[in-house]
Amino acid sequence: MPEISTASLPDIVFMLLFFFMTATTMKDSDLMIENRLPKADQTAKLHKKSYIMYIYAGKPKSNHAQQLGAADRIQLNDKISSVADLRAFVITERAQRNSEDEKYLTASLKIDKDVRMGLVQDIKTELRKVEQLKVNYTTNQGNPVSK
Repeated sequence: MPEISTASLPDIVFMLLFFFMTATTMKDSDLMIENRLPKADQTAKLHKKSYIMYIYAGKPKSNHAQQLGAADRIQLNDKISSVADLRAFVITERAQRNSEDEKYLTASLKIDKDVRMGLVQDIKTELRKVEQLKVNYTTNQGNPVSK
């Protein structure tokens, strides 16, 4: 009985490897805060994710609460930041894109539903100071329930 030829096995392995390398996306950031988004019945999807910079706000997760406290926090990329750090964050995000794409750059606010509105207002004020006027509020699809 003749043996099975394994000559094409390396080609198949490299083809699978190439497929998974191109089809897999990397995780953007590791959230250190709670991010339970509110629900909204009127939503629209943003299509170009390359034009979006994410700003997260919420209470620290239980495994980070001891070092960060229980107050609402802002997370930019992978680090906890303050409202004063927003200016440098926006300028850095703009610098990473070419000048033509800069006009499409949108600040997407992923705010936990229990965050105090004063922090949201502080974020919006700081974004206005740096002239980042395209702002999006990320929500989940569904009927909002009033308390």
